[in-house]
Amino acid sequence: MKPLKGIRIVSLALNLPGPAALMRCRVLGATCIKVEPLLAGGGDPMRAYNPAAYAQMHAGVRTLALDLKSERGQARLGLELDKADVLLTSFRPSALKRLGLDWPRLHKRHPQLWQVAIVGGEGDAAEVAGHDLTYLAEQGLVTGLDLPATLFADMTGSLLAVEAILGAALQKKMAAKPQQIRVSLGAAAKYLAFPRSWGLTWSSGAVGGAHAGYQVYKCKDGRAAVAALEPHFAKNLCTLAGLVTQGFAGMMQPKTKLDLTAWFGKHTCAELDAMATQHDLPIYTLV
Repeated sequence: MKPLKGIRIVSLALNLPGPAALMRCRVLGATCIKVEPLLAGGGDPMRAYNPAAYAQMHAGVRTLALDLKSERGQARLGLELDKADVLLTSFRPSALKRLGLDWPRLHKRHPQLWQVAIVGGEGDAAEVAGHDLTYLAEQGLVTGLDLPATLFADMTGSLLAVEAILGAALQKKMAAKPQQIRVSLGAAAKYLAFPRSWGLTWSSGAVGGAHAGYQVYKCKDGRAAVAALEPHFAKNLCTLAGLVTQGFAGMMQPKTKLDLTAWFGKHTCAELDAMATQHDLPIYTLV
């Protein structure tokens, strides 16, 4: 499926969320052009701190190096925007205004153009400095002193940007008037935090540590991530471990967790892998 075939996207977005969104749009059939600062001024920072990530996100994307603070750079960008359907940005609103790319002026010069603007916070907070870590922290998704395992808000924000571009493409086909669509990384973090706000991932929640079938257990030579949450999985696990449970309520009992802790501790990763395959159990071992 190529739902964005025939859609031309010009992106000014640097670092991660914008390029990640552009990578998905390419898969969906869009023609993608990326405008970066002149290399003497640094280009996209991702080029320097992770060339492999930069290369993967920009495969099939045509890149241009322009000085958007110069008349020449602005003129060249204008030519690209004349042919484009969507402009993707990741600047603060004030920075776009300084470049003459605020929505009123942009829409006046390029009336056919939609804009998907990736920003940090929602509303006025779009001007407040922030990053993936701070947006996650605001939603209670950072615990202790450990950094999150990946850039959750950035990557979720990139998917919300793709969703917005798909929406713009659909509206364009319906001859709707072009608009600016804002995508907030803070809102992306809030969306990720819904399971926590519902109590699902609290320590008392079924997927927060209270359910004995949804745990990471130590085994003889590593760890086992166990996701035996559904009743039939939980039953298979308990039968294998020689335990008797009372359904969901039984799996929420501390004793069941203690019994499974002891059982997993007697087995190697290889043994657990074999049992998971034989008994249809969602177990992934980590050496």
